[in-house]
Amino acid sequence: MHKKGPQHRKPNNTDDRKNKRLTEKQEIDDLEKRCKLPMVGSDSWERFEELPISRKTISGLKRANFIKMTDIQRKALPLGLCGRDILGAAKTGSGKTLGFLVPMLENLYRKKWGPQDGLGALVISPTRELAVQIFEVLRKIGREHSFSAGLVIGGKDWKIERELITRMNILVCTPGRLLQHMDQSAGFDCDQLQVLVLDEADRILDMGFKKTINAIVENLPKQRQTMLFSATQTKSVKDLARLSLKEPEYVAVHEKAEHATPQGLSQYYMTVPLDQKLDVMFNFIKTHLTAKAIVFLSSCKQVRFVFETFCKLHPGVPLLHLHGKQKQQKRAETYAKFAAQKAAYLFCTDIAARGLDFAAVSWVIQLDCPEDAETYIHRVGRTARYESSGQAMLMLLPSEEAGMVQALEKAKVPVQEVKLKQDPKDAAKAPIQKQLQRLCFNDPEIKYLGQKAFISYMRSVYLQKDKTIFDVAALPAEAFASSLGLPGAPKIKFIAKSNAKNAMRGNQKQAEDEFAPSDEEDEQDEEEEEEKSKVQALDKKKKKGKKEVVPEAVEETTETDKTEKKKPKTKIDKMFQRKNQSVLAEHYTRLVDREEDGDLLNGGGVEGRRGSGEGGDDDDIFTLKRADHELAEDSEDEGEEMPTSKRKQKMSKLEQTRNKGQGHKLVFDEEGGAHELYELEEEADFLAKGDAKEQQRAFLAKEQQIMAREDVTDRAISKEKLREKKLQRKMRDREMEGGHSDEETVVTFGNPDDSEDGGHSAPSGDEDHSMDEAESGDEESSKKRGWWQDKADAQEAKKKRKVVEVDEPQTLAEQEELALRLLNGM
Repeated sequence: MHKKGPQHRKPNNTDDRKNKRLTEKQEIDDLEKRCKLPMVGSDSWERFEELPISRKTISGLKRANFIKMTDIQRKALPLGLCGRDILGAAKTGSGKTLGFLVPMLENLYRKKWGPQDGLGALVISPTRELAVQIFEVLRKIGREHSFSAGLVIGGKDWKIERELITRMNILVCTPGRLLQHMDQSAGFDCDQLQVLVLDEADRILDMGFKKTINAIVENLPKQRQTMLFSATQTKSVKDLARLSLKEPEYVAVHEKAEHATPQGLSQYYMTVPLDQKLDVMFNFIKTHLTAKAIVFLSSCKQVRFVFETFCKLHPGVPLLHLHGKQKQQKRAETYAKFAAQKAAYLFCTDIAARGLDFAAVSWVIQLDCPEDAETYIHRVGRTARYESSGQAMLMLLPSEEAGMVQALEKAKVPVQEVKLKQDPKDAAKAPIQKQLQRLCFNDPEIKYLGQKAFISYMRSVYLQKDKTIFDVAALPAEAFASSLGLPGAPKIKFIAKSNAKNAMRGNQKQAEDEFAPSDEEDEQDEEEEEEKSKVQALDKKKKKGKKEVVPEAVEETTETDKTEKKKPKTKIDKMFQRKNQSVLAEHYTRLVDREEDGDLLNGGGVEGRRGSGEGGDDDDIFTLKRADHELAEDSEDEGEEMPTSKRKQKMSKLEQTRNKGQGHKLVFDEEGGAHELYELEEEADFLAKGDAKEQQRAFLAKEQQIMAREDVTDRAISKEKLREKKLQRKMRDREMEGGHSDEETVVTFGNPDDSEDGGHSAPSGDEDHSMDEAESGDEESSKKRGWWQDKADAQEAKKKRKVVEVDEPQTLAEQEELALRLLNGM
């Protein structure tokens, strides 16, 4: 046999693995040395290859076409690779995502993180769309690494995530979903976490996510690397302290820049009345059919209304909408569809204002004013990303112009004013108000959406913090409602409340001139002031020690001061003191009809109708006179009712039922005295009876005896019921077996001819059981037999029936003799 030479050997895979491990180990050692030393001249580096990063990461960056570094990457990456905590702030579209993903991958790679090590890195995003975008970038640049990465956001199957989340090394998630897994997923822990990243950190750390982030941080180890990135970075000491940052490096690339927005962004604003906003927006779409634009509105209801109505008006360009009330699948489809379109308009809320990178967006239109300058910066950052150019348009109301322009100037945002041209001869710029009115009239759903859009916009303005910009009282509500196609402005409680507060603060005289109170309202005010003065007089006299108070005297003393104490109230104030009495009023009056109750109690029932016709007072046995549910105890005449105030007489039945309170149950003793169902005994009387524990034992012993007696009675009753059931079952079985005799004997007392009509008869055989069981037996047999069989059996039984006439027994002996004869078959 010939031995195979070296040239015939198969390649050894173990050697290749050993060489690969050796090269990786050597590479990791070199990277560790380079990262520990200060990186001199890193500000002049331009390519990712110059950084101390692994070949796998460089390969992923090249395949994703990331070759040159941006300003924020050039300053943040060297610090992140060294394991320092970072606060990164840069303009939108400047490449902040790679600024934290590359250090995260390298940190885990140098520590040889494997599947058995658990969760090593955590990236938290405020919105689902941004989390999806970060995850896609992570997949592109980390495809050469062996880490397992997962996307954990709301709207997906939680059970599937729960099964896979324990195997992940890197998680990209939203705060709410992450906290849910921390609380409910068994086996999921973050004890070995190495890197924590908060993208759009200022949004995550604000009041909306404060409690959630605090709960998440409590479950994370303090020994970790933390990186915070945003276009408008937070510098709050409290926020940084609760995140356990250790000497963070603040990286602000464009802090000293002349403008806070990208240089390639052209920014404009125009002053548009509220009732003309939709007209201007629709005309803009008609004149820019080839543009790809994002339109920001302040609420989900507005987004849906504008999208639905504009789609029905057919502007000639694809329309899409994105808001937080949509399901996750719909949001993902809209995101992907808009990213792939060359010309389209996306109506959205601020859910798309942060971090999202849409390709080739030419316009960002802010139909509603942003809450502050930071929100404006994030919104316009959807265009002019990296080195591309873009345009932004801001539509401001006349009441918002001064405050918002001043805020933008402080934030280093250059905005140029554009005048709104109105040409009545131009048919393309015709208002769409009539078309919206037609849509609302023909489609109830569109009308409902319009009402909700109106309310949500007014609420969004009302809830804004900066009242120098957002003044809900300055909004033309009626004109805005008509511009939406609504027949009138819906009534809103918080708007009315705001108007009332403004009237009370200094506009009371002007409101009095505009809204003169009516006569009925004056009377109501006088009655209210009269009652208040009465109560005050009674309190004063009680304090002085006077025992008797005459209401008439109080009236005399207070009538002179009534005009002095009376304060004029505006119609707005009186309107908001009233309650909505029309809701369920008819329903409550049907349930609680006090007039009918009074008629029945005062003789209005059957007996009352027999009387004089006014209630039957002469024939009443029980008469109850009511004065607002109080008995007339002091009145000498039973027919005289206690006087009530005019205000109580004018109260509706719904208000009366609300003011009555809940009823309670009373029990009466032998002497007729009324007592509460459960009354507390005085402590002295209770202690006089003896020790509390002894009383407790005696009470328990007494109750146990009572329960024992009741148990004996219950057992006897149950046995009797069981015996009756067994007897009935035996009787039923006997009938089914044909236990009846062939010839039935009927005994009649008196004339046998009268036995069927009214004569007394005594049954024989087994007919002494109950009629109910006989009927039940007949029903069961009738189901099995036909009607012709029942009729034939009845005729045959009638032929066999034997009638015997006997004298009615008078004594006990005669009854026993008759019973023996019946048992023996006569």
